[in-house]
Amino acid sequence: MKRLISLSVPLLSLAIAGCGEESDELPVDGREFDGVTYSERAPYEGRVIDGYLNNARVWLDLDDNGQYTAGPVEIELDSGNTHVLENGEPTVMSGPGGRFSMDVSALDVPPSIGANLDPRDYPLYALAIPGQTLEERSYGDEPVTRAFLMSASPGVTNITPLTTLARFRSLAGQWNTENPIPDNRFADLDGINLWKDYILANDDRAHAYARALARFMASQIPDGYNDYLAGNGSDGSEASLLPRDGVYLLGYSVVQNVDEVIAIVDAAASGGNYGNVDADTLELPDVDVEVSNPRLLVSQRISARPTRGVERLPVGTSDLGTSAELSFEYSEGGRLQAVSSGGCMGISLPEMARLFQADGYMTNLKTQWLPSVSLSPLSAEKYDDEGVDERLEFDWQAREARLDTATACHQQTLGLAHGITELDEISDVVWKWNDQAGTLEESATGRADNRVLTVESANSPAEVLDGEQPPRDLVSGYQLSEGGGLEAGVQFTGGGATCTPQGVAPNDTERNGQYATRLFPFSFTSDVAASDLFGAGAYEYDIDDRNGVSVARLLRFPFLDRATANLPEVDSANGAFQWQLFYDALNGDGLDLQRPNLLKMAYLVDFLATSECGDGPLDRPGRAYATVEYEYQSLSDYLLDKLSE
Repeated sequence: MKRLISLSVPLLSLAIAGCGEESDELPVDGREFDGVTYSERAPYEGRVIDGYLNNARVWLDLDDNGQYTAGPVEIELDSGNTHVLENGEPTVMSGPGGRFSMDVSALDVPPSIGANLDPRDYPLYALAIPGQTLEERSYGDEPVTRAFLMSASPGVTNITPLTTLARFRSLAGQWNTENPIPDNRFADLDGINLWKDYILANDDRAHAYARALARFMASQIPDGYNDYLAGNGSDGSEASLLPRDGVYLLGYSVVQNVDEVIAIVDAAASGGNYGNVDADTLELPDVDVEVSNPRLLVSQRISARPTRGVERLPVGTSDLGTSAELSFEYSEGGRLQAVSSGGCMGISLPEMARLFQADGYMTNLKTQWLPSVSLSPLSAEKYDDEGVDERLEFDWQAREARLDTATACHQQTLGLAHGITELDEISDVVWKWNDQAGTLEESATGRADNRVLTVESANSPAEVLDGEQPPRDLVSGYQLSEGGGLEAGVQFTGGGATCTPQGVAPNDTERNGQYATRLFPFSFTSDVAASDLFGAGAYEYDIDDRNGVSVARLLRFPFLDRATANLPEVDSANGAFQWQLFYDALNGDGLDLQRPNLLKMAYLVDFLATSECGDGPLDRPGRAYATVEYEYQSLSDYLLDKLSE
């Protein structure tokens, strides 16, 4: 898949008039002048409109970063040469009536190196600055109270909320289509020409839509960026606090939510009287956008199906076939909304509690999702049939998660009733999180008693490693009870021993393998037979801080799961399992320097013994009950794919 960072704006030659009478029909060619008259360089003129916006920053976005760039700006020409604009991108402040006249003489290129640049080949942007940009209204000029950013497709010289919608609809459509779609196809909305000056055309419906979209766009601007513009006397020419991909995320959010915004405006236009709609009083969608554009877990491939005629687990890792696939769904703010699976999910209560502690924002976790699997052979059978077999949905406001399953995989492990055959939007398992008590309560259809997990963070990695700011580890101890009786407990017994990798210098920039450089010992509590299983057990971490990259990676952790061990297809003597986790190498090309703790592969094996501090490099196991492969995607790419569905 192409990444958004390499997305380039199509060099289209579409424009509409910036003044004078306009038609509701979309322009065929749209040029206001022919090639002969355009050879005489003239100012590039247009309008900034919500109502007409006076004193808004307008610029021609030559470097495709969605923000004004001061000089010097280098443009690579078709000839292969480079043209430098020493004073930066052409920019101007809009004046009365929202009009702007931009000096684009810097686009003139010496004939010896190439042809002149055409401003119509680049998109325009306009920034409404809180407290300084004035919206011209019927009762007088009114300063905008919150910043918002608008854009227009190359060649379009009106810059409005509706041209912003048209542009990002176009970008989303072209990016996901093998044959690029003409830009003007996206400039129509139920008969409204999104490129026109709707005030000049006296189009109350378009104006009402635009004002509501402007409010929606302003609500999504990060508070820090808005406060900076409002509190520093900004004229919008400073280096933007918005990352390039953040600008695109804001645009795609407009595309994603426009139908809901328009429906709200339509409902407020009693009898179709859009002129009486007060956009300032509408209750618009409250949608956060995570403009930092994090990488997020989007899928897991789980292999727990023995192949080559073998019927019992564990087997050689090369003899494991796919038994389930999970897909993760997010809001524009990067908050986990749901998980769907072909095949069966494995449900881990400590992991569910960890997600609730992070309030559903996976990017706030060093390791976004610790592995869990179902070893039931029913999972592979379901996976072989097309469609979704299970769906886990989160309600973060109610602090609940609900599982709807069409499988029998959880009858033994979760005590679910028999007879579940289809997804019916009725929750088969419900988890309720209590923030104050740090408890997670699990109730299941057909099971008499609820299970309750209580988080205990004392001496745990969550207490020792986590600072006040994310990303955090949030791996804690716990007590798990059912019907008032203790089922299992993990209590960390110390802050952990720290050591250097054996045989590897601490400053070795070529260190490639994973080493257990910090141990967090714990005691396990359950029935008498289980309490001694793990001995001097510990959660094993690799802690490193090198070249500005801070690594805190959980490498191995044991757990007891008797219900899984008692499955006839599982050859486990005592139910003592261990996850072994693997990440991108510290010197590897695939390492994300901003998020170096993202899991790549996990192996479910028997627990044997805890490593000595400094042991490593840890080898991948030859035999396993299951493997879990992780796939990540930037939030911008994820939302772009979602728009194309």
